[in-house]
Amino acid sequence: MTLTVGQLEEARRALDAPLFADLAGDAQVSFEFFPPKTEKMEATLWQSIETLAPLGPRFVSVTYGAGGSTRERTHATVARIQRETPLAAAAHLTCVEATKEEIDAVAEQYWAAGVRHIVALRGDPPSEGARFAPHPGGYANAAALVEGLRKLHPFEISVAAYPECHPDSADAKADIDNLKRKIDAGATRAITQFFFSPEAFFRFRDAAAAAGITAELVPGILPVSNVAQTRKFAGLCGAAIPAWMDRLFEGLDDHPAARQLIAATIAAEMCRKLYAGGVRSFHFYTLNRAELSYAICHLMGLRPKVGAKAEAAWAAKKPRSFRAKSRNGDNRHASVSRLRSTRTECEHERT
Repeated sequence: MTLTVGQLEEARRALDAPLFADLAGDAQVSFEFFPPKTEKMEATLWQSIETLAPLGPRFVSVTYGAGGSTRERTHATVARIQRETPLAAAAHLTCVEATKEEIDAVAEQYWAAGVRHIVALRGDPPSEGARFAPHPGGYANAAALVEGLRKLHPFEISVAAYPECHPDSADAKADIDNLKRKIDAGATRAITQFFFSPEAFFRFRDAAAAAGITAELVPGILPVSNVAQTRKFAGLCGAAIPAWMDRLFEGLDDHPAARQLIAATIAAEMCRKLYAGGVRSFHFYTLNRAELSYAICHLMGLRPKVGAKAEAAWAAKKPRSFRAKSRNGDNRHASVSRLRSTRTECEHERT
């Protein structure tokens, strides 16, 4: 019997070892959240942080709205994470519609609050579709912002990178050159925009290396739970959604649980391929939902780093007023108490 190339390929897949069998669990992860607008959204955020914290993330970051629209909420969320949890909080900071003095003042507030990690970004204009224009008295771009932050304090600084090229860049080379300027200005690492093809990241990594960029490049992973929303995001940042992925979500508008399963499968398979290509750090765009990111991390071999003994030890040491609030049904404080139980395990992650 003669087999076609396609049949041979399917036969090879059938005989392959399971993708996620016995992974070492040596990957490092970080998670991104956005500041909540309502009490209900705040409850969802803190539930998600509580769920993901035991995985021992390197840091968790909080976004900054277009035009600085969430400045106060971002600061409040970052400061609370830093104050009430064992996690290292990273604050997003942009150049949009602010003077250097105003931006420096925000950075100083973060430093005073114990925040040592800034995600330095050029930022998006407040009006969708508008072109970025630097504030007359502000930082001209992300590289200038990085340089300015370095003059203030020894922050750990992450910047953005674009495997499929930023929409405002003339071409891929110009995009890589811009990334190199940010790294040369003092950035610690670059976190990429989301993408859906491992090959896109590998090509980008090779191009960055060829340009002399030696800083860590961390792939940004977006588990797709809302296809329409993802299409909008992709259009704004220049990311391509493969046709096959679009087809997988067809007919699932009324089946949210099925969408979740497919989203986790797609993202986990891509993470596994990135891992096979040598990637050991992943940054998850959670959209303030924990389930998909947690499932992918579990498939990648990560397990909670805090056992019942550690939690019990913290519970015994909690201040009496804290225990009273938890008994009275204050879920927010109960959640924070469980988060703080991980402090001894995670303290070494702080920078």
